[in-house]
Amino acid sequence: MMDFRKIRTSKKGFTLVEIAIVMVIIGLLIGGVLKGQAMIQNAKVKRVAKQADELRAAVMSFYDKYGMYPGDENIAAIPPGADAEGNGTGQINAGGEDFEVYRDLQLAGLISGVYNGTSDLPRHAFGDTVRLYWVNPPGAGTAQHYLRFDNLPADVCLELDTKYDNSTWNSGSIVGNTAYTAGTTVGQLYILF
Repeated sequence: MMDFRKIRTSKKGFTLVEIAIVMVIIGLLIGGVLKGQAMIQNAKVKRVAKQADELRAAVMSFYDKYGMYPGDENIAAIPPGADAEGNGTGQINAGGEDFEVYRDLQLAGLISGVYNGTSDLPRHAFGDTVRLYWVNPPGAGTAQHYLRFDNLPADVCLELDTKYDNSTWNSGSIVGNTAYTAGTTVGQLYILF
């Protein structure tokens, strides 16, 4: 006859406790990865808001020092260095002066980086460009100086608009060129300068 005790003890496998422990560990790892991704996303959103504040401060420092907006200034000696001159209207115009803004700020030592004044623009945390110019964005009502952040995820635009304005895509001091539809990209997000 067969001894059933030997057969039963010779089989190896995982107990329910061991399987439960492995599942808990896998759950913790997945939760950690997801939380890490959320933290990275939050840091990028905060970086966009901080970049807007930094650019405002640099432009206003330039204005305080020279009495003109960067890019719009029309005096050859301002700032020191080789740069193009604007038209001196008090408005930073798109299509030329908006590129020169960053070269003027860089030459004045107010921002880092190298800008040629014709095609280089700073980039935001989500990888596309940032512009500053006189514009009347859709829903804004009147033309003013706005920072324009190109190609931001819609959820980021909504978060910024909710934190700093009225959470409505087509009114207030933060406006998008389209609704903040989840899973899409907003082509231009305008933040009042």
